[in-house]
Amino acid sequence: MAFVTGLFLIDAPASALNNLGAIPGEREDNTVGVKMISTKAGNFPYVSAQAFRYWLRTTLEERVPEWKASPIFREEKIAYTAANPIRYWDDDLFGYMRAPGKSDTAKKSREQMTMLEDATPVTDTITRASPLRVSTLVSIAPVNPTNDFGVMSRHEGNPVPHEHQFYRATLKGLFSLDLWSCGTFSYRNRTGFRNLDDKQVKLATDYPGVEHLAAEKSYRLPKAERLARVKALFTGMAQLEGGAKQTLHYTDVSPALAIFAVTKGGNHIFHHTVGANRAGQPEIKIDALREALRVFADGILSPVYVGWVKGYLDEARTAFEQFVAEYNASFAEQEQDVLRIKLSHPREAFLNFVAACDQHPDWLD
Repeated sequence: MAFVTGLFLIDAPASALNNLGAIPGEREDNTVGVKMISTKAGNFPYVSAQAFRYWLRTTLEERVPEWKASPIFREEKIAYTAANPIRYWDDDLFGYMRAPGKSDTAKKSREQMTMLEDATPVTDTITRASPLRVSTLVSIAPVNPTNDFGVMSRHEGNPVPHEHQFYRATLKGLFSLDLWSCGTFSYRNRTGFRNLDDKQVKLATDYPGVEHLAAEKSYRLPKAERLARVKALFTGMAQLEGGAKQTLHYTDVSPALAIFAVTKGGNHIFHHTVGANRAGQPEIKIDALREALRVFADGILSPVYVGWVKGYLDEARTAFEQFVAEYNASFAEQEQDVLRIKLSHPREAFLNFVAACDQHPDWLD
Protein backbone atom coordinates (compact mmCIF):
# COMPACT_ATOMS: atom_id res chain seq x y z
CA MET A 1 0.00 0.00 0.00
CA ALA A 2 1.11 3.56 -0.71
CA PHE A 3 0.67 6.64 1.44
CA VAL A 4 1.24 10.34 0.92
CA THR A 5 3.43 11.03 3.95
CA GLY A 6 4.39 14.53 4.96
CA LEU A 7 4.78 17.32 7.48
CA PHE A 8 4.33 21.07 7.45
CA LEU A 9 5.14 24.16 9.52
CA ILE A 10 2.76 27.04 10.20
CA ASP A 11 4.38 30.35 11.12
CA ALA A 12 2.24 31.91 13.87
CA PRO A 13 3.92 35.24 14.77
CA ALA A 14 1.20 36.49 17.18
CA SER A 15 -1.72 34.09 17.10
CA ALA A 16 -4.45 32.25 18.96
CA LEU A 17 -5.47 29.69 16.36
CA ASN A 18 -7.29 27.25 18.66
CA ASN A 19 -8.84 28.28 21.99
CA LEU A 20 -10.19 26.45 25.02
CA GLY A 21 -12.66 29.04 26.33
CA ALA A 22 -12.66 30.73 29.73
CA ILE A 23 -9.81 29.97 32.10
CA PRO A 24 -11.02 29.22 35.65
CA GLY A 25 -9.41 31.30 38.38
CA GLU A 26 -8.27 34.17 36.19
CA ARG A 27 -8.77 37.75 37.40
CA GLU A 28 -11.39 38.34 34.72
CA ASP A 29 -14.32 35.97 34.29
CA ASN A 30 -14.15 36.29 30.51
CA THR A 31 -10.48 35.44 30.01
CA VAL A 32 -10.08 33.21 26.93
CA GLY A 33 -7.11 30.86 26.89
CA VAL A 34 -5.30 29.05 24.11
CA LYS A 35 -4.88 25.29 23.99
CA MET A 36 -1.52 24.23 25.45
CA ILE A 37 0.39 21.12 26.42
CA SER A 38 2.06 21.69 29.79
CA THR A 39 5.32 19.81 30.40
CA LYS A 40 8.37 20.14 32.63
CA ALA A 41 10.10 21.82 29.70
CA GLY A 42 7.38 24.47 29.44
CA ASN A 43 4.11 25.18 27.66
CA PHE A 44 3.58 24.10 24.06
CA PRO A 45 0.63 25.79 22.29
CA TYR A 46 -1.23 23.49 19.93
CA VAL A 47 -4.03 23.27 17.38
CA SER A 48 -6.17 20.14 17.65
CA ALA A 49 -6.38 17.74 14.74
CA GLN A 50 -10.15 18.33 14.74
CA ALA A 51 -9.59 22.06 14.20
CA PHE A 52 -7.14 21.46 11.37
CA ARG A 53 -9.53 19.02 9.70
CA TYR A 54 -12.25 21.68 9.96
CA TRP A 55 -9.95 24.22 8.27
CA LEU A 56 -9.23 21.78 5.45
CA ARG A 57 -12.85 20.70 4.99
CA THR A 58 -14.02 24.32 4.87
CA THR A 59 -11.28 25.23 2.41
CA LEU A 60 -12.26 22.32 0.17
CA GLU A 61 -15.92 23.35 0.21
CA GLU A 62 -15.17 27.00 -0.53
CA ARG A 63 -12.13 26.85 -2.81
CA VAL A 64 -12.30 23.56 -4.74
CA PRO A 65 -15.38 23.58 -7.02
CA GLU A 66 -15.37 19.84 -7.76
CA TRP A 67 -15.34 18.85 -4.06
CA LYS A 68 -18.52 17.05 -2.99
CA ALA A 69 -19.22 17.81 0.67
CA SER A 70 -21.53 15.61 2.71
CA PRO A 71 -24.67 17.19 4.25
CA ILE A 72 -24.84 17.38 8.04
CA PHE A 73 -27.80 16.26 10.16
CA ARG A 74 -28.59 17.03 13.79
CA GLU A 75 -30.33 14.95 16.43
CA GLU A 76 -30.44 16.85 19.71
CA LYS A 77 -26.82 16.53 20.95
CA ILE A 78 -25.65 14.38 18.04
CA ALA A 79 -24.51 15.63 14.63
CA TYR A 80 -23.34 13.50 11.73
CA THR A 81 -22.86 13.47 7.99
CA ALA A 82 -24.76 11.37 5.45
CA ALA A 83 -22.13 8.61 5.79
CA ASN A 84 -22.34 7.95 2.06
CA PRO A 85 -18.73 7.66 0.79
CA ILE A 86 -19.89 6.61 -2.66
CA ARG A 87 -21.45 9.99 -3.36
CA TYR A 88 -19.72 12.38 -0.93
CA TRP A 89 -15.98 12.86 -1.12
CA ASP A 90 -15.44 14.01 2.47
CA ASP A 91 -17.27 10.94 3.81
CA ASP A 92 -14.75 8.93 1.80
CA LEU A 93 -11.54 10.73 2.80
CA PHE A 94 -12.42 12.06 6.27
CA GLY A 95 -14.36 9.05 7.60
CA TYR A 96 -17.53 8.78 9.69
CA MET A 97 -19.43 6.80 12.30
CA ARG A 98 -23.21 6.29 12.10
CA ALA A 99 -25.83 4.20 13.85
CA PRO A 100 -29.59 4.10 13.19
CA GLY A 101 -31.32 6.28 15.79
CA LYS A 102 -34.71 5.55 17.38
CA SER A 103 -35.67 9.01 18.67
CA ASP A 104 -38.20 11.33 17.05
CA THR A 105 -35.43 13.65 15.88
CA ALA A 106 -33.69 10.67 14.31
CA LYS A 107 -36.84 9.83 12.40
CA LYS A 108 -37.08 13.43 11.17
CA SER A 109 -33.45 13.29 10.04
CA ARG A 110 -34.12 10.09 8.11
CA GLU A 111 -37.08 11.80 6.45
CA GLN A 112 -34.77 14.66 5.43
CA MET A 113 -32.22 12.23 4.05
CA THR A 114 -34.73 10.48 1.83
CA MET A 115 -35.15 13.80 -0.02
CA LEU A 116 -31.46 13.79 -1.02
CA GLU A 117 -30.31 12.12 -4.20
CA ASP A 118 -28.34 8.92 -3.46
CA ALA A 119 -28.59 9.54 0.31
CA THR A 120 -30.16 6.80 2.42
CA PRO A 121 -30.64 6.30 6.15
CA VAL A 122 -28.40 3.63 7.62
CA THR A 123 -29.91 0.30 8.59
CA ASP A 124 -26.98 -0.79 10.76
CA THR A 125 -23.98 0.71 12.53
CA ILE A 126 -21.30 1.69 10.03
CA THR A 127 -17.84 3.13 10.60
CA ARG A 128 -15.11 4.38 8.32
CA ALA A 129 -11.64 5.17 9.62
CA SER A 130 -10.40 8.29 7.88
CA PRO A 131 -7.85 7.55 5.12
CA LEU A 132 -6.50 11.02 5.93
CA ARG A 133 -4.60 11.00 9.20
CA VAL A 134 -3.35 14.24 10.77
CA SER A 135 -1.50 14.95 13.97
CA THR A 136 -2.06 17.63 16.54
CA LEU A 137 -0.24 20.76 15.39
CA VAL A 138 2.22 21.49 18.21
CA SER A 139 4.69 24.31 18.77
CA ILE A 140 8.21 23.10 18.05
CA ALA A 141 9.45 24.82 21.22
CA PRO A 142 7.93 25.90 24.56
CA VAL A 143 6.62 29.45 24.80
CA ASN A 144 4.99 31.63 27.43
CA PRO A 145 1.63 32.84 26.11
CA THR A 146 0.90 36.55 26.41
CA ASN A 147 -2.22 37.72 28.23
CA ASP A 148 -3.72 40.64 26.34
CA PHE A 149 -5.99 42.88 28.41
CA GLY A 150 -8.63 45.05 26.75
CA VAL A 151 -11.89 46.84 27.42
CA MET A 152 -15.14 47.48 25.62
CA SER A 153 -15.75 51.20 26.20
CA ARG A 154 -17.88 52.39 23.28
CA HIS A 155 -20.92 52.75 25.51
CA GLU A 156 -22.11 54.81 28.47
CA GLY A 157 -21.18 53.59 31.94
CA ASN A 158 -18.25 51.50 33.14
CA PRO A 159 -16.06 49.81 30.54
CA VAL A 160 -16.28 46.02 30.25
CA PRO A 161 -12.88 44.36 30.70
CA HIS A 162 -11.85 41.28 28.75
CA GLU A 163 -8.67 39.29 28.36
CA HIS A 164 -7.28 36.63 26.05
CA GLN A 165 -4.08 34.72 25.43
CA PHE A 166 -1.98 34.57 22.29
CA TYR A 167 1.47 33.28 21.38
CA ARG A 168 4.38 33.51 18.97
CA ALA A 169 5.29 30.02 17.77
CA THR A 170 6.01 27.69 14.89
CA LEU A 171 3.48 24.87 14.74
CA LYS A 172 4.45 21.51 13.27
CA GLY A 173 1.90 19.02 11.94
CA LEU A 174 2.10 15.58 10.35
CA PHE A 175 -0.24 14.10 7.75
CA SER A 176 -0.66 10.77 5.97
CA LEU A 177 -3.14 9.75 3.29
CA ASP A 178 -3.77 6.04 2.70
CA LEU A 179 -4.08 5.98 -1.09
CA TRP A 180 -5.29 2.37 -1.24
CA SER A 181 -8.24 3.16 1.04
CA CYS A 182 -9.40 6.16 -0.98
CA GLY A 183 -12.55 5.09 -2.82
CA THR A 184 -12.39 1.55 -1.39
CA PHE A 185 -15.24 0.56 0.94
CA SER A 186 -15.59 -2.55 3.07
CA TYR A 187 -18.86 -4.34 3.84
CA ARG A 188 -17.19 -6.79 6.23
CA ASN A 189 -19.46 -7.37 9.22
CA ARG A 190 -16.83 -6.53 11.81
CA THR A 191 -16.81 -3.70 14.32
CA GLY A 192 -14.82 -0.76 12.99
CA PHE A 193 -14.48 -2.22 9.49
CA ARG A 194 -18.01 -2.03 8.09
CA ASN A 195 -18.13 1.04 5.84
CA LEU A 196 -21.33 0.10 4.01
CA ASP A 197 -24.65 -1.29 5.20
CA ASP A 198 -26.92 -3.40 3.01
CA LYS A 199 -28.55 -0.42 1.27
CA GLN A 200 -25.21 1.18 0.50
CA VAL A 201 -23.87 -2.10 -0.83
CA LYS A 202 -26.72 -1.95 -3.34
CA LEU A 203 -25.64 1.58 -4.29
CA ALA A 204 -22.07 0.36 -4.75
CA THR A 205 -23.02 -2.56 -6.98
CA ASP A 206 -25.00 -0.20 -9.21
CA TYR A 207 -22.18 2.36 -9.50
CA PRO A 208 -20.74 2.44 -13.07
CA GLY A 209 -17.33 0.82 -13.30
CA VAL A 210 -17.17 -0.29 -9.66
CA GLU A 211 -14.77 -3.15 -8.85
CA HIS A 212 -15.83 -5.89 -6.46
CA LEU A 213 -12.96 -7.14 -4.29
CA ALA A 214 -14.67 -10.33 -3.15
CA ALA A 215 -11.77 -11.70 -1.13
CA GLU A 216 -11.60 -8.48 0.89
CA LYS A 217 -15.37 -7.97 0.99
CA SER A 218 -14.96 -4.50 -0.48
CA TYR A 219 -16.06 -2.36 -3.39
CA ARG A 220 -13.67 -0.01 -5.15
CA LEU A 221 -14.65 2.96 -7.28
CA PRO A 222 -13.05 3.41 -10.72
CA LYS A 223 -9.47 4.65 -10.53
CA ALA A 224 -10.28 7.93 -12.29
CA GLU A 225 -12.88 8.70 -9.63
CA ARG A 226 -10.49 7.85 -6.80
CA LEU A 227 -7.73 9.90 -8.37
CA ALA A 228 -10.02 12.93 -8.69
CA ARG A 229 -10.73 12.82 -4.95
CA VAL A 230 -7.05 12.66 -4.01
CA LYS A 231 -6.19 15.50 -6.36
CA ALA A 232 -8.98 17.65 -4.95
CA LEU A 233 -7.77 17.04 -1.40
CA PHE A 234 -4.26 18.30 -2.14
CA THR A 235 -5.59 21.19 -4.19
CA GLY A 236 -7.29 22.19 -0.95
CA MET A 237 -4.05 21.76 1.00
CA ALA A 238 -2.45 24.20 -1.42
CA GLN A 239 -5.04 26.85 -0.48
CA LEU A 240 -5.48 26.15 3.24
CA GLU A 241 -7.27 28.83 5.26
CA GLY A 242 -8.73 28.97 8.76
CA GLY A 243 -7.92 29.57 12.40
CA ALA A 244 -9.52 31.30 15.37
CA LYS A 245 -9.09 34.98 16.38
CA GLN A 246 -8.31 36.02 12.82
CA THR A 247 -9.93 39.44 13.31
CA LEU A 248 -7.42 40.21 16.09
CA HIS A 249 -4.40 38.10 15.14
CA TYR A 250 -4.57 37.66 11.38
CA THR A 251 -2.39 34.63 10.65
CA ASP A 252 -1.65 32.92 7.36
CA VAL A 253 -2.14 29.23 8.18
CA SER A 254 -0.99 27.99 4.80
CA PRO A 255 2.27 26.07 5.35
CA ALA A 256 5.47 28.10 5.31
CA LEU A 257 7.33 24.83 4.79
CA ALA A 258 6.16 21.36 3.76
CA ILE A 259 7.96 18.06 3.05
CA PHE A 260 6.11 15.06 1.63
CA ALA A 261 6.38 12.07 -0.71
CA VAL A 262 4.53 8.92 -1.71
CA THR A 263 5.83 6.07 0.44
CA LYS A 264 5.24 2.40 1.07
CA GLY A 265 3.66 1.89 4.47
CA GLY A 266 2.18 4.42 6.84
CA ASN A 267 5.15 5.09 9.13
CA HIS A 268 6.28 8.71 9.02
CA ILE A 269 9.78 8.90 7.58
CA PHE A 270 10.11 12.71 7.83
CA HIS A 271 9.01 13.27 11.43
CA HIS A 272 12.48 13.90 12.84
CA THR A 273 13.80 15.96 9.93
CA VAL A 274 12.31 19.21 11.24
CA GLY A 275 12.52 20.50 14.81
CA ALA A 276 13.84 23.33 16.94
CA ASN A 277 17.44 24.42 17.47
CA ARG A 278 18.83 25.46 20.85
CA ALA A 279 17.37 28.93 20.42
CA GLY A 280 13.91 27.44 19.85
CA GLN A 281 13.89 28.41 16.18
CA PRO A 282 12.83 26.03 13.36
CA GLU A 283 15.61 23.88 11.99
CA ILE A 284 15.68 21.64 8.93
CA LYS A 285 17.93 18.79 10.01
CA ILE A 286 19.74 18.00 6.79
CA ASP A 287 21.63 15.02 8.22
CA ALA A 288 18.36 13.52 9.48
CA LEU A 289 16.75 14.03 6.07
CA ARG A 290 19.74 12.52 4.31
CA GLU A 291 19.55 9.48 6.60
CA ALA A 292 15.79 9.09 6.05
CA LEU A 293 16.23 9.21 2.28
CA ARG A 294 18.96 6.57 2.48
CA VAL A 295 17.30 4.20 4.94
CA PHE A 296 13.88 4.34 3.27
CA ALA A 297 15.06 4.62 -0.33
CA ASP A 298 13.35 1.36 -1.32
CA GLY A 299 10.05 2.62 0.08
CA ILE A 300 9.90 6.06 -1.55
CA LEU A 301 7.77 5.94 -4.68
CA SER A 302 7.86 9.57 -5.76
CA PRO A 303 10.13 12.57 -5.72
CA VAL A 304 10.37 14.25 -2.33
CA TYR A 305 8.36 17.46 -2.60
CA VAL A 306 9.67 20.32 -0.48
CA GLY A 307 7.72 23.56 -0.36
CA TRP A 308 9.52 26.48 1.23
CA VAL A 309 8.37 30.11 1.18
CA LYS A 310 11.15 32.52 0.27
CA GLY A 311 11.56 35.01 3.09
CA TYR A 312 11.06 32.29 5.71
CA LEU A 313 14.34 31.11 7.28
CA ASP A 314 16.32 32.36 4.30
CA GLU A 315 19.76 31.51 5.70
CA ALA A 316 18.70 27.93 6.35
CA ARG A 317 17.14 27.77 2.89
CA THR A 318 20.44 28.71 1.25
CA ALA A 319 22.18 25.77 2.95
CA PHE A 320 19.29 23.49 2.03
CA GLU A 321 19.41 24.53 -1.63
CA GLN A 322 23.09 23.54 -1.72
CA PHE A 323 22.24 20.16 -0.19
CA VAL A 324 19.45 19.62 -2.75
CA ALA A 325 21.77 20.43 -5.66
CA GLU A 326 24.41 17.99 -4.41
CA TYR A 327 21.87 15.30 -3.57
CA ASN A 328 20.05 15.46 -6.91
CA ALA A 329 23.36 15.42 -8.82
CA SER A 330 24.16 12.03 -7.29
CA PHE A 331 21.44 10.28 -9.33
CA ALA A 332 21.74 8.96 -12.85
CA GLU A 333 19.64 10.59 -15.55
CA GLN A 334 17.28 7.61 -15.82
CA GLU A 335 16.42 7.96 -12.13
CA GLN A 336 15.50 11.62 -12.36
CA ASP A 337 11.86 11.15 -11.34
CA VAL A 338 12.53 8.96 -8.31
CA LEU A 339 14.21 9.88 -5.02
CA ARG A 340 15.02 13.38 -6.18
CA ILE A 341 14.08 16.44 -4.14
CA LYS A 342 11.90 19.01 -5.86
CA LEU A 343 12.09 22.39 -4.12
CA SER A 344 9.47 25.08 -4.75
CA HIS A 345 6.87 27.21 -2.98
CA PRO A 346 4.54 25.09 -0.75
CA ARG A 347 1.53 25.84 -2.93
CA GLU A 348 3.47 24.85 -6.04
CA ALA A 349 4.70 21.69 -4.29
CA PHE A 350 1.15 20.50 -3.58
CA LEU A 351 -0.03 21.39 -7.09
CA ASN A 352 3.01 19.67 -8.64
CA PHE A 353 2.05 16.54 -6.76
CA VAL A 354 -1.53 16.89 -8.02
CA ALA A 355 -0.22 17.06 -11.59
CA ALA A 356 2.05 14.04 -11.01
CA CYS A 357 -0.93 11.94 -9.90
CA ASP A 358 -2.16 11.80 -13.51
CA GLN A 359 1.15 10.25 -14.60
CA HIS A 360 1.22 7.79 -11.68
CA PRO A 361 -2.25 6.29 -11.15
CA ASP A 362 -0.41 3.16 -9.93
CA TRP A 363 0.17 5.00 -6.63
CA LEU A 364 -3.42 4.09 -5.77
CA ASP A 365 -2.90 0.34 -6.25
